Amino acid sequence: MTPMGIGLICFILMFFALGIGTYFLVKGSGKRYIICGKSLPFFLVGSMLLAQSLDANATMGNATGVYLGGFWAGFQFPLGLALCLLLTGLFYAAPLNRMNLLTLPDFYFRRYNWLTEIIVSLLMGFSFAILVAGNFAGSAWIISMVFEIDYTWALLIISLGIFIYTVSGGLYACAATDIVQIYPAILGFVGCFVWLLYTHGWDFFAGSIPAGYMDLSGLTSMENGALLNWAGILALGLGDIVALDFMERVFAARDEKTAKISCFYGAGFTVFTGLICSGIGLMGLKLLPEISDPRMVLPSIAMTSVPFIFGLFIMGGIIGAGASTADGGILGVSTVLGRNVLQKNVFRLWAEWKNGVPAPQLPVAGCSMPSPNANDEAKVISDKKLLIISRLMAIPVVGFAIYLAHVKPEPGILLVLAFDVVFAGCLVPLTLGLYWKKANTPGALSAVIIGSLLRLILFYTIPEHLAGLDTIIPPIVGLIVMVVVSLMTQESYPPKHHVISEIPDDADVIAGRC
Repeated sequence: MTPMGIGLICFILMFFALGIGTYFLVKGSGKRYIICGKSLPFFLVGSMLLAQSLDANATMGNATGVYLGGFWAGFQFPLGLALCLLLTGLFYAAPLNRMNLLTLPDFYFRRYNWLTEIIVSLLMGFSFAILVAGNFAGSAWIISMVFEIDYTWALLIISLGIFIYTVSGGLYACAATDIVQIYPAILGFVGCFVWLLYTHGWDFFAGSIPAGYMDLSGLTSMENGALLNWAGILALGLGDIVALDFMERVFAARDEKTAKISCFYGAGFTVFTGLICSGIGLMGLKLLPEISDPRMVLPSIAMTSVPFIFGLFIMGGIIGAGASTADGGILGVSTVLGRNVLQKNVFRLWAEWKNGVPAPQLPVAGCSMPSPNANDEAKVISDKKLLIISRLMAIPVVGFAIYLAHVKPEPGILLVLAFDVVFAGCLVPLTLGLYWKKANTPGALSAVIIGSLLRLILFYTIPEHLAGLDTIIPPIVGLIVMVVVSLMTQESYPPKHHVISEIPDDADVIAGRC
């Protein structure tokens, strides 16, 4: 076995051991499992947001995009993700953290109603399950290349390892593993770039960079892919505001100020590291002029062109980037399906059918109205049951992700479409729900349904030369529809804007009344 292989095994075992060790921090609590009891300090929250942002797209995909299509074709990924964190810190982190939410769909229930909650939960759950599959596939592909083993075995090894440590410690496991994954990776990227620049000089690389690769034509010329680049930046910058993994970390911050500055911290380091990876992609044009698989630009440079320690940190970081995104996705999807679909709705309907009487209804107006029977409701949705069902729901989520990663190792357009649908349908109700007092349930439902369906229709109908507009148009249409429908239905469906300022206590949050 090569020294690189031995080093990567040590990295992976360290991730696994740290994740498993956080099992004891959960202490049998669903709230601690999902958002660490809303107790995390700035450094942990900021590092976790940074780790989620610097995923495989922002690092390996970034270098590949730059190599193939110019600076903006790759840098769009970290730029869009950093923009998302910046906007989240400016406008979303504080009010959402103040609401003491456990999952993002909780907001749609409290601000609108249970039907909006279910539709949003299913959309987000499906899109993030595809994201988990893509990151399983990316990490498994790297492992299969380095260790020269079959892709299927690599997929099973890495996915089951991530599954075990995620269900052991929940968000605590994500925090522990993210810390040891992200900072060595950043050190590796920076060390690689500085080493190559110091040993060769920029002029050595500049001669191999095609004309137009480093100018603004990637943002101004449709011939150079400007429309697609802008669509990518906006989809990540705005669409990832409704990302389950980002919001888990915002909710876990101990107060709203911590949530805000953590977002800014993550945004700054994402831009910095993204620029480094883009630079390495440009250097690859000289170092690897005829590489057979452009996806291997960053791994190839790490393994052949820089000192071993930098290469090891980069390779460990690439695998860690996939793992950190996958564990956040597993946790996000399993808790949303367990809490927002099963516990708060399916179990309630089951109790209604079993008892022959209406089950305890979760109040559509948030916590301003007590539940008709709080004790019965707490039995249906308890903190301990929340932990159990969230862990159990991780099994089908991971099973689906493994299957998809096996049959479609490169989700590609399927992943883009899934996240665009969430962007088109879910961002407008979240934003107007926070900042427009007249936003109401019919308006939100209209925006979710019409925006999402329009994105699906445009996927099949938009001309190829206008590709990119199919991402940009649907949320704009959703915004118009929500404003019009909300204004037309104010009297019959009064808005519930007051729930934004309410801060339910822990007992209400755990019981599911909010």
